[in-house]
Amino acid sequence: MSNAVTWNDEVSGRVATEHKPAASRVLMLWVVILALTAGLSSWVYLYSKAALRQRAVQVELRWGVGGSEASVGLLRQLDQMALRVGFVAFTGGVACLVAFSLTLKRVRHQLASQHQRTEETQAALLSARSVLAETRQTKEAALQDQTKLEEKLNGLTLEKSRLEEELNRRNQAEKALTQRRFELESSKSVLELHVQARTEAFHSLQRRYELILNSAGEGICGLDVDGRATFVNPTVAKLTGWPIAELVGKTEQEIFVSNGQKEADLSADERVLYRKDGTRFPVEFVKTTINENGRVVGSVVVFKDITERKQVQDSLSRKAAELARSNSELEQFAFVASHDLQEPLRKIQAFGDRLKVKCQAIQTPEIQDYLDRMQSAATRMRTLIDDLLAFSRVIRSSEPFVPVDLGLVTQEVLGDLEVRLEKSGAKVEIGNLPSIDADPLQIRQLMLNLLSNALKFQPPGACPLIHVTASISTPLSREPQCEIRVQDNGIGFDEKYMDKIFAVFQRLHGRTEYEGTGVGLAVCRRILDRHHGNITAQSEPGKGATFIVTLPVKQATPQVSP
Repeated sequence: MSNAVTWNDEVSGRVATEHKPAASRVLMLWVVILALTAGLSSWVYLYSKAALRQRAVQVELRWGVGGSEASVGLLRQLDQMALRVGFVAFTGGVACLVAFSLTLKRVRHQLASQHQRTEETQAALLSARSVLAETRQTKEAALQDQTKLEEKLNGLTLEKSRLEEELNRRNQAEKALTQRRFELESSKSVLELHVQARTEAFHSLQRRYELILNSAGEGICGLDVDGRATFVNPTVAKLTGWPIAELVGKTEQEIFVSNGQKEADLSADERVLYRKDGTRFPVEFVKTTINENGRVVGSVVVFKDITERKQVQDSLSRKAAELARSNSELEQFAFVASHDLQEPLRKIQAFGDRLKVKCQAIQTPEIQDYLDRMQSAATRMRTLIDDLLAFSRVIRSSEPFVPVDLGLVTQEVLGDLEVRLEKSGAKVEIGNLPSIDADPLQIRQLMLNLLSNALKFQPPGACPLIHVTASISTPLSREPQCEIRVQDNGIGFDEKYMDKIFAVFQRLHGRTEYEGTGVGLAVCRRILDRHHGNITAQSEPGKGATFIVTLPVKQATPQVSP
């Protein structure tokens, strides 16, 4: 309403202000026109008068006095004409002023009527605008109320949707809870049956474990955190001489009575305990802690009477000592006997040679045959003694182990066998042989014996073909091992005689077929025993033989033969 009134006042003031400047502008225009007309008329009058005077002067100069009078008459006529023109102009101006005043009055009257009508129109317009403003305000209020109602309606709709969803969830949850309750009730019944069955099984298993523990031949004792016995099996009572009822509750020190001194022949897990009657007995004693969730809750002690085992160990130790002494005596005897036998043998051979020379003049076949047999027997005896000495040297050897090039040693052995190789036409192929820790002399003896056998045990007229190869392998949890293979194309042998060929003085063929005393492979086995190695063979009769030697690449420490 106030906005409409303000707008109406502004319009009325603007109309009145516009009328006043318009009348002032018309009046000022009339005054300006009247002034310009008067000025122009005055200028024309003055200009004409000046022209006439100049003309009069010219006439007077030309015509004399008569001309001057005529000019004066013209000037008087001009003045009169100017007065009449000025009067007419003044009269016309007054008339125009009167007409303008009347016209202005009329215009003012019309403007007043128009102003009145404008005021009435403005009043009506103001009323209409007031109504319009009130209507607009009402509409705006209604729109605001409508917006608020719509917002409330939207909020209520959302709340309704949320409540419906919540209700649906609760209904579903209620249904799920009902179903879950039925399932839990059924599961409870099944679980009770399972628990009952498990309980029975647990009790049965517990009874079985108790029977196992009670039937165990070792003493088993359960201790709590304080070291007091909570469980003992009958073996504990049997070994210690204490009743089970008295053992439960005793401390570990009270049950396992010891003198506190470590016996010299006992290992770290062995003790000497005392029974109730004071007798002592050795036991194998193991104590293990029981951890539950990272916390020690007790311990278990397991011990076993090892009296019989100690007695057996003592007996074995005595037997081993006796056997070592006996072997030492036998080795000493073999060494001494071999040396002592060589002197009589040399005399037999020497006197046999002399007797053979003296009996050459006697052409008696029987005597020559006896002498040949005697010489042959002495030669075999000499070979046998030499082999026995070689075997004894292997047993008594104490040379340290050093790096040995197997390829170089094999080439040296082939140089020693050069005559036999040329005589038999043998062909020897040697592969890439590594270096190992060994006794050089004994490794040389090993290769010499193996290659000599490969050359010796050949079919008549055959050309020996020998292959010597080696490879290095690393078995699980062991040091690298070197495997040497000596393969030939000789007569071979039946593998059922495998143990026999490595024994001392054992032969598979007679002396007339192949020379030798049966000591060579025994020496090889003894050498490999000292080197912590092994020897075996693969063969078939008539298809040759392959001897397989396994040796450590590195020896742990320098070894001394027993």
